Amino acid sequence: MSIAEPLIPPQAPPPAPPKAYTLSRFVGSVTLGIWLALAVGIFFSVVEGWDPDKFSRYGSSFLSGLGVTLMLVTSSILMGALLSLPVALGRMSKHRLWSWLAYAYVYFFRGTPLITQLFLVYYGLGSFRPQLDAIGLWWFFRDAWNCALFTFTLNTAAYQAEILRGAIESVPRGQHEGAAALGLPQRVAFFKVILPQAMIVALRPYGNEIILMIKGSAIVAIVTVFDLMGETRRAFSRTFDYQMYVWAAALYLVIVEVLRNIWGWLEARLTRHLKR
Repeated sequence: MSIAEPLIPPQAPPPAPPKAYTLSRFVGSVTLGIWLALAVGIFFSVVEGWDPDKFSRYGSSFLSGLGVTLMLVTSSILMGALLSLPVALGRMSKHRLWSWLAYAYVYFFRGTPLITQLFLVYYGLGSFRPQLDAIGLWWFFRDAWNCALFTFTLNTAAYQAEILRGAIESVPRGQHEGAAALGLPQRVAFFKVILPQAMIVALRPYGNEIILMIKGSAIVAIVTVFDLMGETRRAFSRTFDYQMYVWAAALYLVIVEVLRNIWGWLEARLTRHLKR
């Protein structure tokens, strides 16, 4: 008959030694302190220099410019999403001509600055006014808003096509084989089985693309579109008060933060079945 050995309670692991205060940590702390000091200084400067008359005079203009910005970004994102699907399919096509054309399109619009593309459309197409008049398109390209919308749509379509292509290719091959085994036509399998799974993968990159488009939309003020930045420039030219740009920065931050929270909720909602 054996005697049971007494149970020995597990010992807690020894506490980890404190991290050494290295040069990189010191530089990081100093940099963070400088940024905090600048933020506090700007905040108190804005509070002390707050002018209710300027706010009441230009507040409505800022809201009008904000509406133009949201309309431009929303319209270009939606139309770019429609254009990105055939471009993504062209990138994955085995037909060399379609694949090459889609690659050239994506390569150009992702490899050149957005402001260059906007200038090429707004200023460059003006050199072809007789030809555009002849085919009945000058009425569209003579308006700065239409040029901005056209450029932003082509630009975001290139980025969205690459996002969509990567998401589609990330779907396991077994999903394709399972749809074929069920006798589903290739088109039905793509839109009912493959694409919904790919959209979940592409959800976060799509959110990043929308945020980049919101921040990039500020360049349309250069071509006389009075979006949020355009109204800011006009207000600054009349007041010479730097707080106009602080207000614009605050509005951009609010837009991005609201979108980030909405996108986080949407992602959690659509992927809740994957976390069980």
